[in-house]
This record gives sequence, structure tokens and C-alpha cells, in this order.
Amino acid sequence: MSIEVGSKLQGKVTGITNFGAFIALPDGSTGLVHISEVADNYVKDINDHLKVGDQVEVKVLNVEKDGKIGLSIKKAIDRPERPARPERSDSKPYSQRPRQGRANDNRNSRPENFETKMAKFLKDSEDRLSSLKRNTESKRGGRGAKRG
Repeated sequence: MSIEVGSKLQGKVTGITNFGAFIALPDGSTGLVHISEVADNYVKDINDHLKVGDQVEVKVLNVEKDGKIGLSIKKAIDRPERPARPERSDSKPYSQRPRQGRANDNRNSRPENFETKMAKFLKDSEDRLSSLKRNTESKRGGRGAKRG
């Protein structure tokens, strides 16, 4: 029985390392399931997902010339295909589409002038800077603390 890329096989976990699991295949060969191919979510510890002796279904990802076999558990699971995204009804480029989402809450008021915006920015900036200074000075021992 030859192992072909894309085929699904039943295998048995024979060894676990920090980077993956070794799987004994029906023809007597051994392949590796990399830790990134164990589950759809992030796998921090492979021992949370697999144990030595577990029977698993794997999909053959690649077979190298030196005999190494790359396997995947997560790609062996049949999932329904995602439906294709529907096409947009308006064919205008993004920059020419009407704006949606954040509307101006005060539509009846006049827009702020530059000086008003700048004054708000400076006040906000000074408030943040003073709280930052207060916080760091308390950790360093206050002003004028001498090291000695």
C-alpha cells in the first residue's frame, strides 16, 4: 500500500514531542503531525489533545524523497465548504461609495474650528502627561530623590 498525498488514513499515535506527534500508519511507516496541524485552534500543549495509543484519522500532506511523511489531523476532518461571499451590488470604487457608520452626532452645530480642536488636544495631552508624571514619580521616589 503506497501512501499518496491527499489520502486519509487511520493511524495510531506512537510518540509525542513538543513539536508534534508521530503516527504509525497502516503500511508500517511512520508520519509526523506537526503541532500546528493537530487542531483548528492554538495548541500550546499537544498532550491536551493527543495521548500515546490514540487512534486518529490523518490526511497525508506531503511525502518527501527521504521518506518523511507530513500528516494533518485537522485537515482530515470533513467540514462543509463556506459559501462564497456575495458580490456587492454597487460597483463603485470604495472611495466613491456613500459614507456609512459613524454619523456626525451634532449635525446642526457648526464644525469646530482649528483653534478649538487644538485647545482640546492640548488640554487632553497635558492631563495625560501630568497623570503619567505622577505615576512614574511615585515609583521612583518622587522629585529630588538622590541615589546614593
